Amino acid sequence: MKAFVMKKIDETGFMDKPVPECGPYDAIIKTTHALICTSDTHTLHGAIGERHNLTMGHEAVGTVYKIGDHVKSFRPGDRVIVGAITPDWGSLAAQMGHPSQSNSPLGGWKYANTKDGSLAEYFHVNDADANMAKIPDNVKDEAAVYAADMMSTGFMGAENAHIPLGGDVAIFGGGPVGLMAVAGSRMLGAGSIILVETVPARIELGKYYGADNIVDFKKEDAVRSIMGFTGNNGVDSSIEALGSPVTFANAINVTKPGGTISNVGYHSHGDSVPIPRDGWGYGMAEKTITTGLCTGGRLRMERLMKILENKRIDPTKLTTHRFKFDDADRAFEMMDKKTDNVIKPLITF
Repeated sequence: MKAFVMKKIDETGFMDKPVPECGPYDAIIKTTHALICTSDTHTLHGAIGERHNLTMGHEAVGTVYKIGDHVKSFRPGDRVIVGAITPDWGSLAAQMGHPSQSNSPLGGWKYANTKDGSLAEYFHVNDADANMAKIPDNVKDEAAVYAADMMSTGFMGAENAHIPLGGDVAIFGGGPVGLMAVAGSRMLGAGSIILVETVPARIELGKYYGADNIVDFKKEDAVRSIMGFTGNNGVDSSIEALGSPVTFANAINVTKPGGTISNVGYHSHGDSVPIPRDGWGYGMAEKTITTGLCTGGRLRMERLMKILENKRIDPTKLTTHRFKFDDADRAFEMMDKKTDNVIKPLITF
């Protein structure tokens, strides 16, 4: 089969690989649609260390090509969505309620980290009964693929923010995850949603998904503007969806005492992330910092499919460019350099 790989740090390309083997509890998926994520580009540039000829990608849908003898819920030909995070559900971490951390920190993140990813004609799913879900007949692949990561992660950011009904939330970063955090905050009942962003296309999508106020950080001081929107009280919740030390610190500064800072950004550079002493109340302002890795598992995917099936949200608005798999290198470079106002490139097989 053909696969798009990270040959080494800062170098990608295509190569031929064998179709993955299928264990007794596993499945092999024939890929139909995939997305490229900014976190893939962080990996390419060495954020998690050197990788050699590792297939990239963790956002894909397809049809079941082969199943193991002990897989009960799926059959060849089923259309399925596979989460970006595929935990080992028998791990101690899963039993403690943290499946994404199975067997090691971030251990549920396997694709394009510890095993070949899904930017290939076929890809492997461990613990198939627990890690993939059927796509409803009235949901198109190009919408379902967003559930693998962008919807799940963005919504998780809103869930972890503990937004009170009618409360104020500030979201730092209007990339795909930040935009899905806007949509998630709206669905969870936020009274006021403030999006910090500067790119016009992302600002427009932010408004579409539910942002009430926009703070353009290139034109105004983000902290001062957010405090102004809230009568100088601060927000009940903030969501850091960029992975920047500056926005992380700002999220703490604008959150009122007793509020929650939810981090879903991928902090790929540096040895530490700053916590401003004053904004943190010198450690005593009762501000909670939550973190999370994109939720995995069949139940999560089935719930997201229900949201799509009942048209609660249209994630395909994020798709700005379309490529055939043969042009995945062009799509990857575009996502890496953020050219042509790209938000999300869709790959078809």
